[in-house]
Amino acid sequence: MTSTIPDETPANPRTHRAVLIAGVALAVAIVVLAIASGSGPLSAPKAIVMGLVEGITEFLPVSSTGHLLITQRLLHLGSGAGKTAADTYAIAIQFGAILAVVALYRNRIVHLVQGAIGKDADGRTLLIRLIVAFIPAAIIGGALDHKIKEHLFAPWPVVGAWAVGGVFLLIWKPKHGTKTLTELTVRSAAIIGFAQALALWPGVSRSLVTIVAALAVGLDIGAAVEFSFLLGLATLSAATALDLAKDGHTLIHDYGILTPLLGALVAFVAAVAAVRWLVSYLNTRPLRNFGYYRIAVAAVTVVLIATNAISAKL
Repeated sequence: MTSTIPDETPANPRTHRAVLIAGVALAVAIVVLAIASGSGPLSAPKAIVMGLVEGITEFLPVSSTGHLLITQRLLHLGSGAGKTAADTYAIAIQFGAILAVVALYRNRIVHLVQGAIGKDADGRTLLIRLIVAFIPAAIIGGALDHKIKEHLFAPWPVVGAWAVGGVFLLIWKPKHGTKTLTELTVRSAAIIGFAQALALWPGVSRSLVTIVAALAVGLDIGAAVEFSFLLGLATLSAATALDLAKDGHTLIHDYGILTPLLGALVAFVAAVAAVRWLVSYLNTRPLRNFGYYRIAVAAVTVVLIATNAISAKL
């Protein structure tokens, strides 16, 4: 597959200089925030670890929600009265991953905006497909949100989802299609959308099920990955906005503003690197290899539960 991420950094001195300046600015911002952050329940090191986990895993087919849930327990975040703040923070740092997709896919997003105002036919077609694919998870997630959090946000459901997904990848025989994003039908977009709803179960991985579904309806691997990322942009934005509107005040009360911002910034940097790596990786290697990782991380989590390193309780 040819990378579908637009080349936003052409080889010229002015662009390289701008990228270097932006990188230095990000590094300085991270250091400043780390120093300025308080020493409350969410310390700067814990915020950085959570940010790294979120950024690295959000767009890989391994489930960021599952990783964050286990990481929270290893860092002793979210127990007792602090659970609401910790869970909200785990959602809020998705903002960093959202910005990573905006930065990497900015040209495509411009086309979507132009499509929304009637100035780009292909952009309008893709925007409609994204809306159709977004709706199933939005409706199902909204209806079952409390039930999902009450019964599934625990290590054992995550272990089960990791293991099942891992086995699936090892036995799955993908047939890569040839369709581009502009050839995606409304029906196919709806199929991808219902597949995305499966990822409401933590550990399943939104990226995994949307890429698999996109390949199943005939998209080529490049288009499947790009559609997954763009759909994730819409889904994560909605989930982040909803959670912050509901429990953002608790997050700020318990953790302040600077430390969560530090985590989000680290998530942005990590997500940019992870997205670029995944696109490059899938140029030459199959999704199958992530199956081994999923099974391995499930096994490690079982050991953590068995040794009481983490609690298996909700």
